[in-house]
Amino acid sequence: MTPSATTDPLPGLVGFATALREAGLACDAHRVQAYLAAVERLDVADPAQLYWAGRLTLCADPDDLPRYDQAFAAWFDADPPRRSRSTAQRPQPPKLAALVAQHEGEGAADSDGEQLSVAASDTEVLRDRDLGELSPAERRHLRELFERLRPRLSTRSSLRYRQARRGRLDPGRTLRAMLARGGEPGRLAYSRHGPRTRRLVLLVDVSGSMNPYADSLLRFAHVVTRAAPASVETFTLGTRLTRVSRQLRQRDPERAMLAAGHAVPDFAGGTRLGENLRAFLDRWGQRGMARRAVVVVFSDGWERGDASLLGEQAARLRRLAHRVLWVNPHAGRAGYAPVQSGIAAALPHLDRLLAGHSLATLERLLVEIRDA
Repeated sequence: MTPSATTDPLPGLVGFATALREAGLACDAHRVQAYLAAVERLDVADPAQLYWAGRLTLCADPDDLPRYDQAFAAWFDADPPRRSRSTAQRPQPPKLAALVAQHEGEGAADSDGEQLSVAASDTEVLRDRDLGELSPAERRHLRELFERLRPRLSTRSSLRYRQARRGRLDPGRTLRAMLARGGEPGRLAYSRHGPRTRRLVLLVDVSGSMNPYADSLLRFAHVVTRAAPASVETFTLGTRLTRVSRQLRQRDPERAMLAAGHAVPDFAGGTRLGENLRAFLDRWGQRGMARRAVVVVFSDGWERGDASLLGEQAARLRRLAHRVLWVNPHAGRAGYAPVQSGIAAALPHLDRLLAGHSLATLERLLVEIRDA
């Protein structure tokens, strides 16, 4: 097959990307879209330009280059071009960063500075976009932004004492130091309570009304869990309570989300917040998981069960936890009022009611958790 074999090169280029995936290259839809955007600005009759466009957009690792060369030679029936040692002027392929950052239908920027500013502007706009209204391409970009988050949990004093310059007198260490010096007195030793990471409990509503936000919130929970696997517990709230802490401790986010999806049987169903909260407190919270912990509830507050039961359990949770935060995706919208039956019953027992409809609001939530 040659580039001029057909008037429409798109099927052949997509087939080439498929052949690369079969050869072991990670050619996802995002890279294929960048490759097609690059080809639109090149002469498809020139194998050298096709080669460099694909090499810059479809190869993610230096180990991919030999397999890419073999696939290119087999698919286009042309030898891969080699770098010339001469200093003659050669056509430069388009910038990958600009191709990935541009939306469909947008023209190329006039300079690298403008391209970078466009990419930065797109990222800033995405940070404030509603998570329930994102396109598939924006959701893929959001996953990359989630991976850049660096959560820090709050700390508390542990029961164990650690060596310190000041605090309470440590007679044992002081006497051992005197014996090491043959009984001669020396400096006094002190100790104090050391810091310990405070437990964080995330309760994520995955009912039908929260379905547009459930995937993003679980990915956020995965990022927080990976930051402190031993100190973060995650549950889903629906028609039943499901613990997904073990699934979200996996390093790979896609595998973690797939495992969590298999573990939760009631995605996009109803919600019984009061009953779920009571089940959490009876089985885990009262026994120690919620004690002195920061508990974050992600829900819009729509309660199909008894709202008074939710109020009772929220008051019970408040007596156990260090802080109780409620994150409502609708709280960030203009004119919002907490009038839903569930949120109205729980509101008197909350420390903070926060918005959670965008990446920017979730970043502010991390600050609240850190400063709890």
